[in-house]
Amino acid sequence: MNLGFGEILLIVFVGLLIFGPSKLPQLGKAAGETLKEFKKATRDIMKD
Repeated sequence: MNLGFGEILLIVFVGLLIFGPSKLPQLGKAAGETLKEFKKATRDIMKD
């Protein structure tokens, strides 16, 4: 999935509208941890 600058900007803007600026860092951290766990699980499956 390739996201350009415009798409990322739109996602951040919608996130700010929905959750407000105080919740955005927490959501970003949670999304990053989820992606990290998904990549780790994918690597483990590919090893086996």
